[in-house]
Amino acid sequence: MAFEGLSEKLSLTFKKLRGQGRLSEEHVRTAMREVRLALLEADVSYKVVKDFISTVTEQCVGTDVLDSLTPAQQVIKIVNQELTNLMGGTNAKLATAPHPPTVVMMVGLQGAGKTTNGAKLAGYLRKTMQKRPLLVACDIYRPAAIEQLKVVGGQLDIPVFEMGQGDPVKTAQAAITHAKDHGNDLVILDTAGRLHIDETLMDELKRMKSTVKPHEILLVVDAMTGQDAVNAAGAFDEALGIDGVVLTKLDGDARGGAALSIRASTGKPVKFAGTGEKLDMIEPFHPERMASRILGMGDMLSLIEKAEEAFDEKNAAKLEEKIKKNAFTLEDYLDQLNQVKKMGGLGQLAGMLPGKMGQQMQGAEIDEKALAHTEAIILSMTPKERQNPQILQASRKRRIAAGCGLQVSEINKLLKQFDMIQQMTKQMGKMGKGGRMPSFGGGGRGATNFGGKRRR
Repeated sequence: MAFEGLSEKLSLTFKKLRGQGRLSEEHVRTAMREVRLALLEADVSYKVVKDFISTVTEQCVGTDVLDSLTPAQQVIKIVNQELTNLMGGTNAKLATAPHPPTVVMMVGLQGAGKTTNGAKLAGYLRKTMQKRPLLVACDIYRPAAIEQLKVVGGQLDIPVFEMGQGDPVKTAQAAITHAKDHGNDLVILDTAGRLHIDETLMDELKRMKSTVKPHEILLVVDAMTGQDAVNAAGAFDEALGIDGVVLTKLDGDARGGAALSIRASTGKPVKFAGTGEKLDMIEPFHPERMASRILGMGDMLSLIEKAEEAFDEKNAAKLEEKIKKNAFTLEDYLDQLNQVKKMGGLGQLAGMLPGKMGQQMQGAEIDEKALAHTEAIILSMTPKERQNPQILQASRKRRIAAGCGLQVSEINKLLKQFDMIQQMTKQMGKMGKGGRMPSFGGGGRGATNFGGKRRR
């Protein structure tokens, strides 16, 4: 998880503050020294850290804070607010054209993830804003770049425009004309990158900018490159003038300093963040939510949004009715597993949960192999067997095992787990009749891990 190390260090620092009956100026300054070290270790730039600590310390040593009844909470509140301000304050929206199509130009160094994240962005905007995107292959230098864009476009069912190895500026022009003729209201240009910033790269990008006049220029940077990402952002902005940043691999960087440094160093906001390898793993960057995650307060709004994306209201109503009637089946069980899977890995969701809840789930993940086995077993059953697994005697189990290519022992294991789930739903049904339904997620012997495992 991004900022994992920083989050742990800040939690320890604030725990010490809470242990003090009253705070003195020295207590605050000592805590701020620890915060400064934690930020530097997270690869936040020295100047950004220096300015941040100075601002926070100045506010924290005021009499209103030190004389308050909960000074430690006041300090945390100030740190939270300043972290939010450091990252831009609020989510920066994508510019849209008054007359379609909106043209978005993806730029960045080679290997940052322009092609994949351009496709992710197209998929996200189609899903959330009902856009009709067109991906455009303007990288004619990197081997197989055009083919890669076609592959990811195909996986998302998004059309790709290409003109082979011709002039990328002419390709971009032709693509915009094509978009107007075919009703595409969003054009995403996948441009060429280099292993380093050079004059040839910038000249081509400048020529494309002046010719097609994009409404947004988004720089794609790899969060795991730390200060190199910040330096690249500064260089691209100076030479080309960018409108915002897409920060990739934020899920794999325990430091995450680039996210804290880019806005302060360049004045350009992080607009989107790549949170995983799958093509639906991109989300708007919300500074206030990220600050809460860093301080161990969780990010319940993002968690709710993820749940709503995976949530089917009609199916949920049917499921609730089945639970009340004690009619929960293996098909329902499989549906619930797939709902959890759609929300992302459990480890990713852990970062959105506050305090100990998140810590307990940290490192957990959906076991894709176990989920595939569960699905294969259930799909190898007849509809009658899925509705009433009590009829599964030895001969039926052998037939199912042969059908899914697994052992009878795995079928028995699934049935035992499902029996535990049924016991839980019986209790839920009884309590639901009394007007109160218990929440999932508690510990105890009856809880299921949905095929999950914990990384060590």
